[in-house]
Amino acid sequence: MEDSQIRKIYDNLERTVLIMIAIPIPFFGFVYLNSESPIFFFNVPQLPGFWEYFGLGTVFTLLLAQFVVFQKESKSIVNSNYDLPKKLHSYSEASFKRFGLLLVTALISALGLFLFENPGYTVSFAIALLFFSVAKPSPDRIIRSLKLVGEEKELVNGLKRRG
Repeated sequence: MEDSQIRKIYDNLERTVLIMIAIPIPFFGFVYLNSESPIFFFNVPQLPGFWEYFGLGTVFTLLLAQFVVFQKESKSIVNSNYDLPKKLHSYSEASFKRFGLLLVTALISALGLFLFENPGYTVSFAIALLFFSVAKPSPDRIIRSLKLVGEEKELVNGLKRRG
């Protein structure tokens, strides 16, 4: 029973994270390609410079916040007395928060590039993609983040096998 419960939590986490990764890529891709060699011309309003740098500050703050929040929540899970399904459920919730912040960061980066054509937004999007890639949940990352040992480690390692 515990094995199927763990599999269900992991599969839901993996599917949701992949969707969250995929959502901002076409938006940013369109904006980036159109800013490099315009095919579509948009009547973009001129906003005060304050908003350009407020947006950049926001995306870099969100990039830092997703890391700090996830580390704090992971540490809390490690220090808890939860059973493995509860640990994985809590890890899943922490990951959803992390990837939600990364999704918002990527979308703000696309919007910022569209409105201001500031290369800082391209850099922030690239950093968000880096975090998307490095932080994508896998059995090995779960084991490392939650410091699992013994039977719990073996059960999570079993998630590598599809089926």
